[in-house]
Amino acid sequence: MMLKRLIAFFIAAIMAAVPMVSFAQSEDAPQEKPNYRVAVDFDITKDRDNILLLDLSNGSRVAIRLMPDWAPNHVERIKTLARQGFYDGVIFHRVIDGFMAQTGDPTGTGQGGSELPDLKAEFNPMPHVRGTVSMARASGEDSANSQFFIVFYPRLSLDRKYTNFGRVIAGMDGVDAIARGEPPENPTRILQASIASDNVPQKMPAPRAPASDITADMLSNSTSK
Repeated sequence: MMLKRLIAFFIAAIMAAVPMVSFAQSEDAPQEKPNYRVAVDFDITKDRDNILLLDLSNGSRVAIRLMPDWAPNHVERIKTLARQGFYDGVIFHRVIDGFMAQTGDPTGTGQGGSELPDLKAEFNPMPHVRGTVSMARASGEDSANSQFFIVFYPRLSLDRKYTNFGRVIAGMDGVDAIARGEPPENPTRILQASIASDNVPQKMPAPRAPASDITADMLSNSTSK
């Protein structure tokens, strides 16, 4: 009996010396991660307010599904600039074969952007697969502004380092046809960017002027013998 009392005494002493651990979540504890809608809807007739249309100078219309639950602030920025006509006439200034095509800089140098403030990063777990549309940035994580790029082939090394905000759902052949170069010698342009729900007609490239017909006068004035 005495031994049991001694054991109980020592246990009580130890418990009194050790602070109780609280299982309640503190304010500094990591918050629950948001749930991302992984599936991308490729139906261009649905949720047209979140479809970006790019009419390219190569004659293609590219449809991009914007994903506000992945990156709400970046999607809102893209929609705002598109509706302002910011992207109209802008070239794809950096296009690397097998990697990506980058645009969104009105100066065409890769150094420009809009007058709106830079965005805070919204990195997410969505993978950079073929057709991914992601925000370009400088070395700082919170430096994205207006430039974005479209991925030709999967580049998972970009995951959680660049803000993935959408996916090409139609017209990927037009993306594949974008002229390569940094910058390209004859760059592909965005003739017009619009939001599908605004029902803006596709803008097509101007037809090329026909070659001048060879006339008899031209032949008679030729110096060839």
